[in-house]
Amino acid sequence: MPLYYTLTDLDNSFLQRIPSKYKAEYRNYYTLQNLLAVRTCSLIFLLLNVIIRLLYWVFPESLTKAQNFPEFDFINWIFIAVTPFFVITSYLIIDYYRHKRKALALHTLYVFVFTLYLVASGIFSSLIATSDPSNALTLYLVPLVIISVMCVFELYETLILILAIEAVFTSLLIYSQISPTELVYSEMISIILLAGFYLTSRYFYTYKASYFKQVLEIREKNNEIENAANFKNQVLGMVAHDLRNPLAAVESTAMIMELEEIDTDTRENIEIIKASCVKARGIISDLLEAARNDDQSVIETTGIDLCVFVRKIIDSWKIHNEAKNHLVFHSNTHPIYAQVNKEKFHRVMDNLISNAIKFSKESDKIEINLIKEGNKAIIEVKDNGVGIPKDMIPHLFDRFSKAGRPGIRGEQSTGLGLSIVKQIIERHNGKIEVSSTENKGSTFRITLPALN
Repeated sequence: MPLYYTLTDLDNSFLQRIPSKYKAEYRNYYTLQNLLAVRTCSLIFLLLNVIIRLLYWVFPESLTKAQNFPEFDFINWIFIAVTPFFVITSYLIIDYYRHKRKALALHTLYVFVFTLYLVASGIFSSLIATSDPSNALTLYLVPLVIISVMCVFELYETLILILAIEAVFTSLLIYSQISPTELVYSEMISIILLAGFYLTSRYFYTYKASYFKQVLEIREKNNEIENAANFKNQVLGMVAHDLRNPLAAVESTAMIMELEEIDTDTRENIEIIKASCVKARGIISDLLEAARNDDQSVIETTGIDLCVFVRKIIDSWKIHNEAKNHLVFHSNTHPIYAQVNKEKFHRVMDNLISNAIKFSKESDKIEINLIKEGNKAIIEVKDNGVGIPKDMIPHLFDRFSKAGRPGIRGEQSTGLGLSIVKQIIERHNGKIEVSSTENKGSTFRITLPALN
């Protein structure tokens, strides 16, 4: 069974084709990669030949006495003359391709010609230098490996390239006038090398195709998720907005009924209706805020003094806070400036102070500390209430978090408040952290970039 799966996977890796809907895009992609590979290889090959030519000038007596030097000297000049053509044309073709963004048959032909040129150059140079076909096989193998790794070819292109390389190699063997035995041995080795080239080339084709397909599928999934999120936010915003009118009508009716002479039971029912309307209105506000914060557009901010801003919020809470907790504000520096969207950040502070009150007794003190550390402004909201269980902390900022729980006076939670807080702070290029110990209290710590 393991052998079966191994053979199946091997067969798939060489015969698998990229799906039709990706094929044109993949061809455009790998054509550019092939052209870039040609540019790199041609530059390196030209540099190597120039270095060899410089060595002739530095060590003339040692090198010019080498066997077959005139032939090698001649072929070196040919390489120096021909290779710049590939260097220059590769730059021109790449520039043209980047404007058109479309693969042409001419591009494939160009890569094919360069590949054949590079392999033939390696074989011919080694053959001239050693006069031994068996030694030429080393430089035969090197360009084959380089080409199979750096360039991508379709199946038919690979087969044509193999036939062309074999034809060049055979021609050079015949030109060398070697014995029939050496000819047969060299051809057998050539066939083995070309078979390895075929397998390597097909493997890298499939590997790169699979990688490219995964990238495209991930991109498509991301687009689908983004479109679904946008649609969800539109529906969420529309539904939440449309719920406000009937909710206002129910609340108005309850208030009108309250003005009439009613019995105790009816009054209690009206109070329940009004309380439910307040709760529903809070949920709707949270839903709308969550939908708005999912919009990734840059929010408008202004430079403000956080000391003044936070103090005003605390003063407002002291006036309207029915729980009568003792709110204390401390700051180690005055003023501390930061870029803030006043409306959204007011909501952040309201939410954190509200939570602190919700989980604290009336006699508990709630501290709001404003600190400047280097180029950071830090706001801490600290309570001495019931704290947060350890297993809830990792989920505290999740949307519709399972960490949502009623306050100590029965206040309900939508599970959206802290997720909205985190969204707003992150859109201010800040972060929020929490530390808590059960029955000892919690501290929420906001870090924002401070203005100098």
